[in-house]
Amino acid sequence: MFIELVDHLRCPADHEEQYLVLLPDRIEDRSVRAGRLGCPACGRTFVLDHGVLDLGGGALMAETATALVPGALVPLAGLTGPGGYLAIVGPPADQWRGVAELLPGVGLVAVNPGVETRDEPGISVLRGNRLPLKTRSMRGVVLGGPYGGDPAWVREAARVVLPGLRVVGEGGEPPADLIEPMASADGVWVGTPRR
Repeated sequence: MFIELVDHLRCPADHEEQYLVLLPDRIEDRSVRAGRLGCPACGRTFVLDHGVLDLGGGALMAETATALVPGALVPLAGLTGPGGYLAIVGPPADQWRGVAELLPGVGLVAVNPGVETRDEPGISVLRGNRLPLKTRSMRGVVLGGPYGGDPAWVREAARVVLPGLRVVGEGGEPPADLIEPMASADGVWVGTPRR
């Protein structure tokens, strides 16, 4: 996990948003390869092993088909220029190399990618049952299936994206109280969070 991503993480427990404290065991270059992250509010600790932060409850899925291939995902996300992070949830995260080529200088965060996607330079891998990211900390969020059709994940995506920036989803239409739609077609939608 890219060490600077720690500044954008939060405890996933149901309490007031709280940062996590990194206790590294092994760092290579700027990547934390092993260690723990702890929450000062609730005392929970989370294991970081082989560069992957496991917050519990993240599904390990075999690679599945997705309409959100890099050539479609990047324009829908609407990012231009370097800096910040793009969170990619589920199957589209497995194609992160193509996204990285199209978005040089943007940090990529894979949440619950397929079993073959591993932490390495260019991608940080997180596993959990919700987005362990601070509110309004991401330049964009992409929710592959089935996450894009799950109101709880759409709510999380709307929470973590910066004001005025986009959430892209693969699945049913997003809840109207969460997302102001910009466009949708063939099971893919894009919109901005309602504030």
